[in-house]
Amino acid sequence: MKQFLPLALLVGLLFSCRSHQELAYFADATVDSARAIVTTYNAAIHPGDQLYIYVYSQTPDAAVAFNQETRVFVAEANRTFALDTTHRSLLQSQEAPQKSGDLTIRDIDGYLVSESGLIQFPLLGEIRAAGLTQDSLSHLIQDRLINEGYILDPVVTVSPMNFRVSVIGEVRTPQEIHVQGDRLTILEALAKCGDITMDGLKHNVTVMRDRNGVATPIQIDLTKQTLFDSEVYYLQSNDIVYVEPTKRKKRSASSNEDIPKYVTTAVSLGAAVYTILRAQVTMLRGTIR
Repeated sequence: MKQFLPLALLVGLLFSCRSHQELAYFADATVDSARAIVTTYNAAIHPGDQLYIYVYSQTPDAAVAFNQETRVFVAEANRTFALDTTHRSLLQSQEAPQKSGDLTIRDIDGYLVSESGLIQFPLLGEIRAAGLTQDSLSHLIQDRLINEGYILDPVVTVSPMNFRVSVIGEVRTPQEIHVQGDRLTILEALAKCGDITMDGLKHNVTVMRDRNGVATPIQIDLTKQTLFDSEVYYLQSNDIVYVEPTKRKKRSASSNEDIPKYVTTAVSLGAAVYTILRAQVTMLRGTIR
């Protein structure tokens, strides 16, 4: 039997499960270890973004003119009411208008960033938004409102209305994710898609990111703690996350045969083992005689 041990080990290795390191997230982390997340979230505004911009003042009448695009209108019969959208709960993700009885809630219009990177803001006119962060744009609007004498104490809130990320490849539910708010980690995106399947490679995930009109692939290894240092740990709007399938899954998908190749390989190995065993038995019989 010792003569067949190497062959048995070879067969076992060929059909063994993937290693723990390939299956686990941040597998190199030790128990009770801690790691600082050095990546800062500082997403820039891009052309095509839809922005929610709200101006607050202790003198509400002074801010009314600047909040025309960030109001929700509720129509009931022939009456129309304007509801202040100070509470974030009134912000709806990209959904159809909601209806309840005779009430209809229209989506917030917001401010669309043009292809040239500009928004049209009441009274202030054109403002270049593309390339700025949300905080930078809010400070810019605040300063202009003060310097141009419109409001003495403005507080400006800027947040995206169409933050979306697509997750494709070897996840349980590939989909486009719409996010309320402005922050989403790659782990949260994968969780929303039901996690990576057993046929997905956690150590080779690609994020396609738009950089000045150029689609740039960025790879990330989810089995290493270095993922917390990656620039794609925090996703940006319009990112595409692709989880690569294993070689076995690729072979299975590309095969046009009724029997998968790994089954054919198993049959071939079984035939080889049978041939070797039969030869050994014949030799033993000859020695006994």
